[in-house]
Amino acid sequence: MNGAQFLVQALKKQGVTQVFGYPGGAIMPVYDALYDGGLAHQLCRHEQGAAMAAVGYARASGQVGVCIATSGPGATNLVTGLAEALLDSVPLVAISGQVPCSAIGTDAFQEVDVLGMSLSCTKHSFMVTDAADLGRVLAEAFAIATEGRPGPVLIDFPKDVQLAAVLAQSPLFAVEEPEVLNPSELTAARTLIAAAERPVLYVGGGVGMANAEQQLRDFAAVTGMPAVTTLKGIGALDPDSAVYLGMLGMHGTKAANYAVQQCDLLVVVGARFDDRVTGKLEEFAPEAKVIHLDVDAAEFGKRRAAEVGITTDLKLVLPALGQPLAIDPWREHCANMAREYAFRYDHPGQPIYAPALLKQLSARLPETSVVACDVGQHQMWVAQHMRFTSPRNHLSSAGLGTMGFGLPAAIGAKMSRPEDEVVLVSGDGSFMMNVQELGTIRRAQLKVKMVLLDNQRLGMVRQWQELFFDGRYSETILSDNPDFVALAAAFGIPGETITCKEQIAGALERLLESESAYLLHVAISEEENVWPLVPPGVANHKMMEQRP
Repeated sequence: MNGAQFLVQALKKQGVTQVFGYPGGAIMPVYDALYDGGLAHQLCRHEQGAAMAAVGYARASGQVGVCIATSGPGATNLVTGLAEALLDSVPLVAISGQVPCSAIGTDAFQEVDVLGMSLSCTKHSFMVTDAADLGRVLAEAFAIATEGRPGPVLIDFPKDVQLAAVLAQSPLFAVEEPEVLNPSELTAARTLIAAAERPVLYVGGGVGMANAEQQLRDFAAVTGMPAVTTLKGIGALDPDSAVYLGMLGMHGTKAANYAVQQCDLLVVVGARFDDRVTGKLEEFAPEAKVIHLDVDAAEFGKRRAAEVGITTDLKLVLPALGQPLAIDPWREHCANMAREYAFRYDHPGQPIYAPALLKQLSARLPETSVVACDVGQHQMWVAQHMRFTSPRNHLSSAGLGTMGFGLPAAIGAKMSRPEDEVVLVSGDGSFMMNVQELGTIRRAQLKVKMVLLDNQRLGMVRQWQELFFDGRYSETILSDNPDFVALAAAFGIPGETITCKEQIAGALERLLESESAYLLHVAISEEENVWPLVPPGVANHKMMEQRP
């Protein structure tokens, strides 16, 4: 077989069943091999859409996402997806075509140094210049993408190597054994936990990536420790647990932010002290000692020093640290804050209040449903007001904050979990970023349900312009938006527009009962803001709750 045929068979040996991509000149041998190679391929309508769909597939399934593009503009269009996967630690293998080896460096047609370009947004990048190396490179790529802290790997694949004969067999790679727990580290951590009077469990996206949700929930149950999550940590804890206080950070709940600011111990599990979480770092959890559990030791001390840092499998270390704690006064204090500062949904008037609509939508969805969202106000409302029982059910662009993520991510999620309900919640600004992927939904006949919150604004930027730039609304007014229902109809997708509260119940019923994809276009006020908000450069306990 040639290199392209070998690639397809090697992907199958790695357990890959679905890839996303877009063909072009320098990747044509691979597409020829895909024609009858027995590997399912989904044509997306833009290479960024293919990369984001692969990310959504990986996050919803726990498998490695795979995307394919041609050289030059095809490869450069993958870069945002690679950065998305790197910052949110998603296992991804991207394969880009490249001009023949003899033409590299000559400014050939559609030649770009994608290897060099990708170095800052991948765990590792390869260029295969010898067909005999292809098996080793494929095996290493999947090992690197999945081991330790997951992430993206790029394979740049020159066209002549795709056509060259391959005789070697793909080698197997060994899965690294988890590190053995260090008794002295465990003792130090257990001592800190036992001595704490006001501990808080701070949960990040690493829990879901480690498949350690059950161990985390057991730890929370045994210790009774109040718990908060990051945006990517949502779903790792039981949302109905008495100790769960919600998301912390810039748009976190008041109870979560106050608890962290008042605690004397932070047990940080698979999180990285992101700036959107900490607010003013120097005043974040000022009285707290820190136990940091993470698979990536590079996170220790990067932004906040830890008294104890343990690098190992979370499934091993969490059971070893669990112990009953005598912290009833602190638990009751946090529970009182959760009750006192709970969100209210009695919004006055007839206009649709987005948080109330999302809460109603969440109540109607099965627990196995996946919700993908884009970036902006609607993203924060989803995090605040919808209920998730697994991190794999909440797909949100956290580290990169990529507008246009939601629609292709929902496509990838639906293809990985066809029997589960998949809902996209998007904003009018983000939706237009990858709107061409409605063509992918049509082509694959995917039953993706779409809720489009339309305030005719770039809502989050507008909110900041109102609060911090004296209401100078520079390029955030989208009053010339298209007719979104008509746009969906052009792709054969039915839909409707609602404008007042009385229409919500019936519209949600029609959305969820539709036997095809469906677009629910929701008109909301352009003046609505996301509260609470921690302003830039301010400590988390100094939240804004209304306009000055």
